[in-house]
Amino acid sequence: MADSRERVGELRAEAEAAIAAAPDAAALEELRVRYLGRRAELTQILRGIGELPAEQRGPVGAAANAAREALEELLARRRAALEGGELERRLAEDAVDVTLPGIPPVAVGHLHLLKQTRREIEDIFVGLGYRVMEGPEVEYDYYNFTALNHPPSHPARLTQDSFYVDPETLPDGILNEDGLPPGPKDVLFRTHTSPMQVRAMEAAAPPIFIVVPGTAYRRDTLDATHSPMFHQVEGLAVADGISLADLAGTLEEFARAMFGPERKTRLKPDFFPFTEPSVQVDVSCFACGGDGTLPDGSRDPLCKGTGWIEILGAGMVDPNVFGFVAERGYDPGRTQGFAFGMGIERIGMLKHGIPDLRIFFENDVRFLEQFA
Repeated sequence: MADSRERVGELRAEAEAAIAAAPDAAALEELRVRYLGRRAELTQILRGIGELPAEQRGPVGAAANAAREALEELLARRRAALEGGELERRLAEDAVDVTLPGIPPVAVGHLHLLKQTRREIEDIFVGLGYRVMEGPEVEYDYYNFTALNHPPSHPARLTQDSFYVDPETLPDGILNEDGLPPGPKDVLFRTHTSPMQVRAMEAAAPPIFIVVPGTAYRRDTLDATHSPMFHQVEGLAVADGISLADLAGTLEEFARAMFGPERKTRLKPDFFPFTEPSVQVDVSCFACGGDGTLPDGSRDPLCKGTGWIEILGAGMVDPNVFGFVAERGYDPGRTQGFAFGMGIERIGMLKHGIPDLRIFFENDVRFLEQFA
């Protein structure tokens, strides 16, 4: 019995030393097979317990089982330690610096020129104390035409013929131009961002200073200067004592901020249904400086020899428009304000010398990358 028990002790000590020194998981698996496998010496001793004399079975079996349990526990601990070390090693070797650019680096995108121009316009007017608002692109006839002093059959409607859609309902108390319940012609894609004039005044009493950028739609043929979809910025200022002089000063400040401090502006009489008086705003030509001729004495083709370029339309808000929001504090007999509207495409074309509006929508990378 003493020999069997001593041998179990020797095997246990030998296995413990080998397991503690195992360099990796593969070596550890070999040791498990060697000391605890089916053909291992310790396994054979356990299988031979029944052949020993009765007085030896208990002591030898207890020693062998204790050795097996101890080795199994030691193997598990060593395996966990080796796996943890292997994980740490792999994490260190496979570490990726996520702050470094990819290889090859992916080109960073940028805003489209129209978006850049829109934001530049917004920034200028925010600096002048205006608030940026947005409105629905699918609009009621009431806001798009009627409340902007475009009564039924007004000729100005023909110049802004648009795309009509089926309505769900009209605001309470509003009928179509025939005084009938809502019909398909009463809801349309807005033809300008001007409907937000009335919507903004419905929501707040004066004073009010807003600019409204957004997309508008008209039934135009796509050519160098027209598109059925375009972008516009509408402006509205209403306050006590506001005058046409305030409008002129505001737009001159805008022109200088957008096109350069040397620019000059002029106002010419014009007509818009929702302003009275109405003006066309011109800016001194970028190419000839306002002379109408180039340095070589030839006629400037950009301004057609006039020295001026039209940039937008504006005017004092017609009292009839205030009449639609009189209950909100806009007394048509006392309230004064001005409005203006400009095409974002036109401003971008003039500032950057772009000859054809269609270039904006062609997605030609050679064009877009010039404004990265």
